[in-house]
Amino acid sequence: MMRSASEIVDLFAGPGGWDVGATRLGLNVTGIERDHAACETRRAAGLGTVEGDVRDYGPADFPDSTDLIGSPPCQPYSVGGKGSGRKALDTVLDLAQTLAARQSIALALKGFDDERTGLVLEPLRWALEAKDAGQSYRTICLEQVSTVLPVWEAFAPILRAEGYSVTTGRLSAEEYGVPQTRIRAFLAATLNGQARLPQPTHEKYRKGADRQGAFGLQPWVSMADAIGWGMTHRPALTVAVGTAAGGPDPSCVGGSGARATLYGERDAGRWINCQRIVDAADLPAYRGGRRDTIRLSVQDAAALQTFPPDHPWQGSRTKQLEQIGNAVPCLLAEHVIASALGIARPQPDAEAAA
Repeated sequence: MMRSASEIVDLFAGPGGWDVGATRLGLNVTGIERDHAACETRRAAGLGTVEGDVRDYGPADFPDSTDLIGSPPCQPYSVGGKGSGRKALDTVLDLAQTLAARQSIALALKGFDDERTGLVLEPLRWALEAKDAGQSYRTICLEQVSTVLPVWEAFAPILRAEGYSVTTGRLSAEEYGVPQTRIRAFLAATLNGQARLPQPTHEKYRKGADRQGAFGLQPWVSMADAIGWGMTHRPALTVAVGTAAGGPDPSCVGGSGARATLYGERDAGRWINCQRIVDAADLPAYRGGRRDTIRLSVQDAAALQTFPPDHPWQGSRTKQLEQIGNAVPCLLAEHVIASALGIARPQPDAEAAA
């Protein structure tokens, strides 16, 4: 059956980072997500939503889908967590080969200390099941924390054997107009032509360097550019979330190392210190014997992830910040999808990030 219109299925869809980027390109997306608060956010935003576990579904449940995107849970692989996924990386890579041989991995998945570790394999399962059903996805775009790049690299030859052109790599968010310096690992695969990750549109942040916008690139976007306050000489380090097992604070930019950098910027006079963002009563970080923290509002954190200012966040404040921190930045997702599908982005970065 010939499929023409783009109908994207988004695995682990969260509040819609990938999907907002896709809808900016005029594409239709249905996201699968099991977190209820994130699903409520998606529904309020008008995003197609199936509330449930990705493992309970497959391509047969979405027969009209033409393309696949996804960001499996990052907690097992994040440097801010316990690292169960990083410790099990060799096993994950072996299981990818087992999937490629069309053998079941169900029993092996039960052996992981953290059940989320094996979820990184779900996009490959979906891709292979679609291929075997004669409904191969035209494009596949996957994102995860930087430490997952070896998994995407293991997926690449498997997908090439199924007829895809595949590329993998790490993209730094500020090089695509996102006001943060977090690096993410991506995979892009296509059945049509050569797979490509997007070329940078903005210059790379370099400590101490002025924003030049040289070599045809736009200047990187700072926190102050994005939300009107804060660090005036650099982008945010990242937008992090807290976890039950610990990890970065959900309301601050990055973890303790990131906070130390922010304090250094403040002490150097490059941080705009105002009562709205400094709250000594909240989430203490100790410095000079007193409690102090740089605190982001939900709207500020969402702006750093390039969500639209009216994105209707649902759930408690903690759940809203968790959704934001777990999402791929909308603008970065837009770049990756446009490049994978070979379509032009319809608006300048400055407008998309506004």
